[in-house]
Amino acid sequence: MRLREGTAGRTAGILFAYFLIYVVWGSTYYLISVAMRGFPPFLLGALRFTAAGVILLLWCRCRGEDVFKKSLIRKSAVSGIILLFIDMAVVMLAQRYVGSSLVAIVSSSTVIWITLLDAPMWKRNLRSPSVISALVTGFLGVTLLYVEQLNHSKGFDDKSEYGILLLIFGCISWSLGTLYAKYRSSNEEEVNAFAGAAWQMLFAGLMFWICATVKRDIVAVDWRVIPVNSWLALTYLIVCGSIMAYSAYIWLLKVRPATEVGTHAYVNPFVAVVIGVTIGREDVTLTQIAGLAIILLSIMLLNRRK
Repeated sequence: MRLREGTAGRTAGILFAYFLIYVVWGSTYYLISVAMRGFPPFLLGALRFTAAGVILLLWCRCRGEDVFKKSLIRKSAVSGIILLFIDMAVVMLAQRYVGSSLVAIVSSSTVIWITLLDAPMWKRNLRSPSVISALVTGFLGVTLLYVEQLNHSKGFDDKSEYGILLLIFGCISWSLGTLYAKYRSSNEEEVNAFAGAAWQMLFAGLMFWICATVKRDIVAVDWRVIPVNSWLALTYLIVCGSIMAYSAYIWLLKVRPATEVGTHAYVNPFVAVVIGVTIGREDVTLTQIAGLAIILLSIMLLNRRK
């Protein structure tokens, strides 16, 4: 009986964690744009990840965890810089050269990169028709989802290729950081995944503070005129986007296959479009609805793998 209750509790935890990385992370696309109306990008990253890291670390410490293990801090520093800082910094830089629709399309390739780079799982993933079909189908769905926006965007210019290369680099960095967090960041019990996530956010925040200082964002911003909505969006990003969703992501990497966890890159655009239609009052077309349906099909295929 106890075993069944434990299994049921673990299953519920996994489902809730997927809800966080699917739905909450999808909502952060909109909330980041709201926050950036008042905060420069690097300063926003510094405030978000520093606050989230400190709060989560204190929570872990209050639970009696040994959060100051040298091995945990050292390995979390590597994964935090690769997984969080580089990827998010690259995305911000890439948006100088390409539109946000193209950013979403290229970023969805993260699942493919994780599959290709996850050497310990090659034998299982690359021989599974369901996994291969899910990856191809999911990427097709995301591409279809944004095809109309891409047709009406500014298109390619002389600098677009730099933005695409930056995005590919960011996807590879996120994928490598994901696999490092899964296999190398901590060999401790699963509960220490939260302490590891806290240190990862702190090191990412430190890198963002350095960049914000170099760009003089700290002295340039006028704190008195930052909109209330930007502060509220920042609070949401700290509590929901980082403390809850990112911690869930790191924990899921300990208990589920990395390729499966990486499907958030397909589902997040789905959620982003829904929020854009309901909150942002954006139009939705039959093409986009077809794209959303294909994305859901890809998730079903992946969940049916053997």
